[in-house]
Amino acid sequence: MQDSLFDNQPGFEPLAARMRPRNLDEYVGQAHLVGPGKPLRMAVEQGQLHSMILWGPPGVGKTTFARLLASVGDMGYETLSAVLAGVKDIRAAVDRARSRKQAEGRDTLLFVDEVHRFNKSQQDAFLPHIEDGTFIFVGATTENPSFELNSALLSRTRVYVLKNLEEPDLIALLQRALTSAEGLAGKVRVSEDVLAMIASAGGGDARRALNVLEVASDLAEPGVEGIPEITETVLELVLQSSLRRFDKGGDVFYDQISALHKAVRGSDPDASLYWMCRMLDGGAEPVYVARRLVRIASEDIGNADPRALRLCLDAWDVQERLGSPEGELAMAQAVIYLALAPKSNAVYNAYNRCMADIRQDPDYQVPVHIRNAPTALMKDLGYGEEYRYAHDEPDAFAAGEAYLPEDIHQRRYYMPVPRGLEIRLGEKRERLDAMNRASDRQRYPSGSR
Repeated sequence: MQDSLFDNQPGFEPLAARMRPRNLDEYVGQAHLVGPGKPLRMAVEQGQLHSMILWGPPGVGKTTFARLLASVGDMGYETLSAVLAGVKDIRAAVDRARSRKQAEGRDTLLFVDEVHRFNKSQQDAFLPHIEDGTFIFVGATTENPSFELNSALLSRTRVYVLKNLEEPDLIALLQRALTSAEGLAGKVRVSEDVLAMIASAGGGDARRALNVLEVASDLAEPGVEGIPEITETVLELVLQSSLRRFDKGGDVFYDQISALHKAVRGSDPDASLYWMCRMLDGGAEPVYVARRLVRIASEDIGNADPRALRLCLDAWDVQERLGSPEGELAMAQAVIYLALAPKSNAVYNAYNRCMADIRQDPDYQVPVHIRNAPTALMKDLGYGEEYRYAHDEPDAFAAGEAYLPEDIHQRRYYMPVPRGLEIRLGEKRERLDAMNRASDRQRYPSGSR
């Protein structure tokens, strides 16, 4: 019985695997690390390798770079996947590295893919072997090492940040695949425009771009001289389901949320709409995006325009009631409104200041005059006895009254900004403060706000 689709094709390798570079000159992208004269390239060329963490999104060449390091340094190459391996596998790799050094006098490069998935004890298992030179450790991660890796491991390695590949880099890689004997030389034609579209669809990911090219080549239509051609129609067929998936647990997730939030805060409706659509197009849950908009409405707009919060809640409601595409359109309406609304973080700051005080202050008791008195005993104790009912006062305001505990009655948390509706709220507050100061019935005469 055939176990695999490719059992009848011994030696089959995806295009992305066949196009792995054989030397640093063929390595695409990351010029800030491995370009001529850069420290990491010089270390490689001079044989002064050190343990490192390669941090970057998928498909930017972390695994490929580790293989190149081993090849250039004439080192043994061991690889572990943190998804599948455990401490037993780590020990086996250590034993092979020691045996290689004793028998052949060769060093070993140990590449650990998705190293952030190892727990603390598993990460600790590498430490003594990094220190005694059993192997050069190269870990690859898509997550921020500061949060996901032990400080002990970080202190023994250098972190290098790999970036998404630029479109010119991807086009160069695709062109090499089309002209290389290991790739698709003579098997398919692609116009410059279509090649640029494939590079764009790659989204900075070399593996993704090569996979698109490979799938499209299988569907290519007969062209000039009998050589199949990848047309826009073929490419649209390949790309009919979005290739850009939203990284719900990784840095891309938080980066895009941050971009959306900062674009709204910066009052840029176009960028705000763009980042929201990027999230939705990539597979982000629309309800999650709606929740973020509600948060932004309170944090960055607040009482400068209270309608913003209501509009976001309405958009959320539309999303839950009607789904797509009506819900997404309602959210687009909300995010554009948020971007152009007057901004105030006065509520956000007031809340944070108040919570900080509550966490560090004593548990002040409720002032007696504003306590509830539902029983005779409580009335006898004077609960609520001196309370002034605001509706019985001129303008429904009990000038001079206080509602905070006496020890902190002069504190101010909410400070309206001079934008939007908060201009009027600030003016009203100043007027009420003036009435308090002028009152001869101040609750705490030692001072007034």
